[in-house]
Amino acid sequence: MEDCIFCKIIRGEVPSFKVWEDENFLAFLSIEPINPGHTLVIPKKHIDYVFDMEESQLGELFVVCKPIAEALKKVFNPLSGKIGIMVAGQEVPHVHISLIPINNEGDLTFERAKQATSENLQENAGKIKAELAG
Repeated sequence: MEDCIFCKIIRGEVPSFKVWEDENFLAFLSIEPINPGHTLVIPKKHIDYVFDMEESQLGELFVVCKPIAEALKKVFNPLSGKIGIMVAGQEVPHVHISLIPINNEGDLTFERAKQATSENLQENAGKIKAELAG
């Protein structure tokens, strides 16, 4: 069993602000969001690099991202009307997709990331979960 921070989140050893989960994937808020609502979507199976995933898993990961991105768009109403997507994958050795409400393409840089408060993360997670629940 892997010991990366995301594996610890999956096992419940490290707290997170989950917004969605199923048997194979988990979505939770970034503790250093680029913009409010910055959500990470990860496979529960530890895979280090996105292109090491089986094609079917990779496709499923993006299918999982779609309703989450739609919820983020409704909840955070970004000026661009879009949710940016980043697959940087170097800071944590576990596949993850960042879904980020963006006001413009210049928002897509980790230089903008700032530590979020637990209160802010909890409030945003509640809004996203409510939107996903319909």
